[in-house]
Amino acid sequence: MASTSKKIKPKIKPSRKLGPNIDVDESWAKLTSYIREIQHHNAHKLSFEVCYRLGYQLVVSKQGPMLYNGVGDLVVENLNRLAEEFVLPTFPSGLEQDPMQQSQEGERLLKALHKVWRDHTDCMDKLSHILKYMDRVYVKSANVLEVVELGRDLFVKHIIRPPIKDHIINAILNLLHIERDGYVINRSAITNCVDALLQLSDSPDGTTVYKRYLEPDILRQSDTYYRAEAEKLLETCDTPEYLRRVQTRFSEEESRAHQYLSLQTSAPIQAILQKTLLIPHLQTLADMPNSGLDIMIDNDKLDDLSRLYQLYSLVPEGMPCLRRSLKDSIQKRGEELNSVSMEERELGDGGAEDELDPSAKGKAKAKARPPNSGAQGLALALRWVEDVLHLKDKFDRVWGVSFKNNRDIESGLNEAFESFINPHPRASEFISLYIDENLKKGLKGKTDAEVEVILDKTITLFRFITEKDVFERYYKAHLAKRLLLNRSVSDDAERGMLAKLKIECGFQFTVKLEGMFHDMKLSADAMQAYREHLGKTTDIGPEVDINVTVMTSTFWPMSYAPVPCTLPPLLVKASRSFEQFYLSRHSGRKLTWQPSLGNADVRVAFKARKHDLNVSSFALVILLLFEDLGGGEFLTYEEIKSATAIPDSELQRNLQSLACAKFKVLKKHPPGRDVNPDDSFSFSADFSSPLQKIKISTVAARVESGEERKETQDRVEEERRYQTDASIVRIMKDRKHMTHNDLVNEATRQLASRFLPNPLNIKKRIEALIEREYLERCEDRKSYNYLASHTSFYYGTADI
Repeated sequence: MASTSKKIKPKIKPSRKLGPNIDVDESWAKLTSYIREIQHHNAHKLSFEVCYRLGYQLVVSKQGPMLYNGVGDLVVENLNRLAEEFVLPTFPSGLEQDPMQQSQEGERLLKALHKVWRDHTDCMDKLSHILKYMDRVYVKSANVLEVVELGRDLFVKHIIRPPIKDHIINAILNLLHIERDGYVINRSAITNCVDALLQLSDSPDGTTVYKRYLEPDILRQSDTYYRAEAEKLLETCDTPEYLRRVQTRFSEEESRAHQYLSLQTSAPIQAILQKTLLIPHLQTLADMPNSGLDIMIDNDKLDDLSRLYQLYSLVPEGMPCLRRSLKDSIQKRGEELNSVSMEERELGDGGAEDELDPSAKGKAKAKARPPNSGAQGLALALRWVEDVLHLKDKFDRVWGVSFKNNRDIESGLNEAFESFINPHPRASEFISLYIDENLKKGLKGKTDAEVEVILDKTITLFRFITEKDVFERYYKAHLAKRLLLNRSVSDDAERGMLAKLKIECGFQFTVKLEGMFHDMKLSADAMQAYREHLGKTTDIGPEVDINVTVMTSTFWPMSYAPVPCTLPPLLVKASRSFEQFYLSRHSGRKLTWQPSLGNADVRVAFKARKHDLNVSSFALVILLLFEDLGGGEFLTYEEIKSATAIPDSELQRNLQSLACAKFKVLKKHPPGRDVNPDDSFSFSADFSSPLQKIKISTVAARVESGEERKETQDRVEEERRYQTDASIVRIMKDRKHMTHNDLVNEATRQLASRFLPNPLNIKKRIEALIEREYLERCEDRKSYNYLASHTSFYYGTADI
């Protein structure tokens, strides 16, 4: 029987050889020496193919972990060598140094760090090439860092480590502080280091070393630095210089962020500048004595104002502060103008030239006013308006040039002008007088474009007025004088002004003003027809050539009430001739003569020569009384009054114009400036003047006196009651039922184009309408019903 035995294969230790002549230890030893050669900048002596094959063979033979860890140890070894050789010896001494020495030491450290970083990255790039197979195979399967990333990680741990990190950050902060103080530094040294720190990270979330360590310190230092600088600048600089310094700081920090810090740091630093240099000091800078906003505006510092606007627009608090400061500035200036105007108000209450002021009240006191006070009052009114326009032009220029036509600022400017124009008790009158003066003679010699500019400016002031109904009353009176006396310098300018008023306030505002123009046209046509009629008739016509203006009573100022006067026969004959002609063409009409509004051209013979006098109709009636008197004869005041029936106030004004003004065609006995009831008058045959044509103006108030102004205000208040009643009824007729608050709000909205009503006055008008049974109060006592028994409502000048 044969026996069998099992052959046992002996255990053999695996060979460490990768090939017939190469084993792991030898391959690693060679690769180690090659890596050290690369780290010592001798890569040019090596064969890339050999180095790559050694790494490839180690990975293929499952020696990836050994290769990966070994490379890491070699990199750490090299980094420690570089730190000891280049970085540590450059640490700042820590002693008190001047800025230049600090700059040099900091620059030396940062240059050394950059040298090490450049050396390291260059070495790691070469290693990544010869170990590319390890990155592609082992690193991915083991889920570890690639060679380049491993190098960055090790650089952070062995170079960017305490105390090196602290010294690097301090060096950058010192150089930053030095440059902010005005010294020159080597920016490239910081740039190179920042670039390195932006590529390095020691955080699991990938936050860079720059973002985690350097930027917070930069921001803390910046905050401290600029808080101190703000206090220093406030103590040493005026507002324009402070703004220049701050603007420079913004530019410098923006440049630093772009050139040697990171762009991600720009926004935080800009925020710090805003928080430290601007926001806490906005109002202080605007109000700074001798250099703040007011002074810059006064001196037309448009560049400085532009800089202020640019900086203030950077922060949310800036525009409200600027808007508030501008409003305060305008209000203060406006109140000063108002104060000057009000202080001289009494001077402006006097009388001078106003040939067509028919109001009797206040005229009796004309003799108590100082000479030429009316002209001074007119000058006061015009000066106030011109000062306001000048102020508006100044701020408009600042708004357009320096504040870039900002709409929010524009609304603030408008509110500021309204805030001081409307409290002025005579703003509407003064603005109307300004327009009157320009439309009479101020536009002579001006081009159409210049006329348009002037009219636009006056409309700008008109927009600021809340009591537009008061302005309308004055404007209507002044327009009437221009039309009746043919004083308008340009009919196109007059109609252009009406067109602008219509655009601003609507048709209802100008309908009566346009009616006055229509009356003038119809009167011109009527006079032409009347003269043609006289030429055709065989009867002897009147000896006096008359020119009649027929005024519709509802269009012209209500103050033009008839003033009694006994006309001489030749004037009576002329007036009756026209009256018969006119009434023959128009049935159902009535003519009421207004001698107080007329004027006349009369040729008067004196001893030296004849003169053509232009006088008021009353003055003509007075002069005709002296026609048949002999030389040296005179008439007493009472005789003149009895013969003419002119009221005392008008008689005194006209006698004063003829006997006490510049051209004394009558003599007053006894001589003097004032006319008294016991005076007497004679013809001044010795009167002489180099002028052939002489205009004798009637002494009267160009600017309203206190009593006249009170009378005007009373009439305005009466019209407002009518308009408020009409508005309330119109609203309730449409809505039928409304609560009290809704009715007050809607009435206020509708009346705002005319005036700003007081809610209490609206409530009073509601009560009055309830009494007259236009409305009824509901049971809840908080709402009203419209009573339909009234199908229409006519009240005064308001019509619904």
